[in-house]
Amino acid sequence: MVKKIYTIYKRVFDFMASLVALFILLLPALFLILLIKLDSKGPIFFKQNRIGRNKRQFSIYKFRTMRADTPKDVPTHLLDNPDAYITKLGRFMRRTSLDEIPQLINILKGDMSIVGPRPALWNQYDLIEQRDLHGANQVRPGLTGLAQIKGRDELPIHIKAQYDGEYVKNMGFIYDLKIIFKTFLQVVRSEGVKEGSNDKAEV
Repeated sequence: MVKKIYTIYKRVFDFMASLVALFILLLPALFLILLIKLDSKGPIFFKQNRIGRNKRQFSIYKFRTMRADTPKDVPTHLLDNPDAYITKLGRFMRRTSLDEIPQLINILKGDMSIVGPRPALWNQYDLIEQRDLHGANQVRPGLTGLAQIKGRDELPIHIKAQYDGEYVKNMGFIYDLKIIFKTFLQVVRSEGVKEGSNDKAEV
């Protein structure tokens, strides 16, 4: 019952916080849009099918950080040479997570939450299956989450899913605030960002 009430409160908080964040980030976002167009050919935004609450698919929005000819629906960690596809501006945006700004729209729409498991690609069957085992597919995916602050791209799939399940069991307002704060520190330090194929990410 307590968790159900928090889920309702969490949705209100997500809506209000993302609305305020969009207002604050409007000018920086417009500047990024201009830089993206100047940096490389292709669309400004990147749209991709992801897995949402109860495994329903939705379209996630990001600023484009890779060339237009990048293989579609392939996780970056499975590309043998991602540096060949990531643009100069894109490398900076990915390191600072600025490419995630458009996901505030996903939060407003109710596709995502500020805190929750990061949304899996529709074809990341191993991650989706592992999350089923830990009850992590029953909540809205997040802009950030417990797995993000515990290692992000450096974590094996089954460990990510365990952290996602741990979040679902312990989710609450203070817990979410701690994750948001630690995410901010991680972004500032550029921790946990790993591009390209590696053994850990493919487990």
